[in-house]
Amino acid sequence: MKRIASIAVLAGLTFAAGAALAHDDAYLDTQKAPNGGQLRMAGPYHYELVLAKDAGEVKENPVVVYVTDHAGQRIPTAGAAGTATILAGKLKAAATLKPDGDNRMKGVAKYASTPDMKAVVSITLAGKPPEQARFTPPAVAKDTHTDHKH
Repeated sequence: MKRIASIAVLAGLTFAAGAALAHDDAYLDTQKAPNGGQLRMAGPYHYELVLAKDAGEVKENPVVVYVTDHAGQRIPTAGAAGTATILAGKLKAAATLKPDGDNRMKGVAKYASTPDMKAVVSITLAGKPPEQARFTPPAVAKDTHTDHKH
């Protein structure tokens, strides 16, 4: 009986380790984001950051974050608050994110799309602790174009 319990524990640990590894940034970058953005883990949630891909000049552009659980189910954002900090080139821009529909947070920031763009998103859902995720949006767009063999 002890052996069966040991095997069950070992199997459970193996599964838990696999589940934890399954959602790292590299894995999420292989997944097609439902809204064309980049997916990242943020505690018990996934954040999908969608930025203007063709913003060639610095101007007011939308910043949208979709919040789901690890199974892709929508997490309501009513009562949530958040921020997005975008680093593009030598510029740093910040957006205040506010609930905008079912599972969406939206704001505006002055930025241009650059190959080295990075973003940090922090969202506090109603009654929950804040969760944060780091993004490199152009990396996803670039990778999808290099997948095609000619």
